[in-house]
Amino acid sequence: MKKVQLQRVAPADIEARSMELIGLELGEQSFPADQLPVIKRVIHTTADFDYARNLVFSPGAVERGIAALKGGCTIVTDTQMAWSGVNKRVLEKLGGKAVCFMPDPEVAAQAKARGETRAALSMERAAQLPGPLILAIGNAPTALVRACELMEAGALRPALVIGVPVGFVNVVESKQLLLEMEVPHIAAMGRKGGSNVAAAICNALLYQASGNARE
Repeated sequence: MKKVQLQRVAPADIEARSMELIGLELGEQSFPADQLPVIKRVIHTTADFDYARNLVFSPGAVERGIAALKGGCTIVTDTQMAWSGVNKRVLEKLGGKAVCFMPDPEVAAQAKARGETRAALSMERAAQLPGPLILAIGNAPTALVRACELMEAGALRPALVIGVPVGFVNVVESKQLLLEMEVPHIAAMGRKGGSNVAAAICNALLYQASGNARE
């Protein structure tokens, strides 16, 4: 058996080395300075360089997201997985918190009674929260569609919408709805996305807002 040659990298240096390799592979592609950390962190999370092309940022989206985080905003996720992936230690030091309404029994009961998804009902609960909000939608297009409906009705005014649901049914269409809204947004066009991508975008913004604090 041929012996595999492994790089010797100290545990504390693995992320930095990974980001260095991502930068090298991106080559001469040029990105706005505030967007590049978001793009690199999503690639770091997924090992998928397609995100260098399919992440779409509305004008000032990163700036608005960072300002909301510095102002102690609430991040609302559409899955427990995305909620788990957000660096809540850093978020809480900035005065914010992360919530996910998917496990809420009341949300589940209402969704069943109305024949809708819990993810859609979660956005209605988000609309009742005080203060600035960031919506981090990484799984359910029904959540993104309902968020757009609420925004159009003036019932929901998030500081930023991260719209990166993944899959095949109404995924592309839900993202197109978001792009038509006059709301700061970061979206992953096409079918790709996921809870891990939503959390990675949140963390990229958090690290910029906190001066790269990790704890």
